[in-house]
Amino acid sequence: MSTLFSRIIDGEIPSYKIYEDAYTFAFLDINPLVLWHTLVVPKIEVDSFIDVPEPYYSAVFRTAKKIAPAIQKATRCNRIATMIVGYEIPHFHYHVIPTQWMEDLDRRNTGPATPESLKDIQKAILSFLDK
Repeated sequence: MSTLFSRIIDGEIPSYKIYEDAYTFAFLDINPLVLWHTLVVPKIEVDSFIDVPEPYYSAVFRTAKKIAPAIQKATRCNRIATMIVGYEIPHFHYHVIPTQWMEDLDRRNTGPATPESLKDIQKAILSFLDK
């Protein structure tokens, strides 16, 4: 059975796509730590980051580096935080999170985002991508 992320990549489940290339897919987290929280996943199903083969592994980090400046410009955040956690979905994913302070990384302060806010966020990030 395909992971949730593979189904998103394949278009079976809708997402708020930020970026896609031959090896990666980046999209907004619908249960973000903070709004603008974006996930970058390889286009192969591998549970743990230590098992992700090249060129997918390096591509995840290149994609994160490409989208992070757009997120930072759109949010005017202090710092882009990143995390590899991997408990939620058995498909390696890299979290790209705009933060003002450390407390932004506390899951207890979060809730689901609305479809309207996600559409607005997606549009804003895309307007700063490659600029």
